Amino acid sequence: MIDLYTWTTPNGRKVSIMLEETGLDYAAHPVNLQMQEQFKPEFLLISPNNRIPAIIDQDAEGGPVSVFESGAILIYLAEKTGQFLPASGAARAKVLEWLMWQMSGVGPMMGQASHFINSAPEQIPYAINRYLEESARLIRLLDDQLAEREFVAGEYSIADMAIYPWVSAGFEAIRNAKPDMVGDAANCVRWIDALKARPAVAKGMAVPEV
Repeated sequence: MIDLYTWTTPNGRKVSIMLEETGLDYAAHPVNLQMQEQFKPEFLLISPNNRIPAIIDQDAEGGPVSVFESGAILIYLAEKTGQFLPASGAARAKVLEWLMWQMSGVGPMMGQASHFINSAPEQIPYAINRYLEESARLIRLLDDQLAEREFVAGEYSIADMAIYPWVSAGFEAIRNAKPDMVGDAANCVRWIDALKARPAVAKGMAVPEV
């Protein structure tokens, strides 16, 4: 059994998608960010950086293991199951580089764009434009990467699972804000539609129920 501590955010849904894809038995425990439940002492024991998602693998060899940070969780689950991450070589490196691309670029840039547009106490045009432009650049890069391959790293992998919740949420708004940079992004549209049609992705995107 995997205990998943999560909320209705792109980072949380990366892991619920992976759990659905692998078929692992898991229980989702909502951590309500609006109620600041991520700061509760019992959650900080699992995720000391007070961020979701986090997991506890109750069936790990040697006893329960807790893991925080969505990228680390995806790698852990991939290695536990032998699914969605090649074991070695160039194929593994390709998946990991695109996973880290999401972790270091897509998530932070799109997250900051959303913050300055929707949550900041004042509208700061420079900040909004900076993060929208960087998000648009990343979508353009993703579109180029998908031009000659069905999925981001070739075969369907944890890289796709990490990128999809962010890009599917922000794609239309970013394309509308920066059409000259994004273009039609037809490869991204095809990829988004393909992942959306996967039953495990649809189920994972609905976790947790709130």
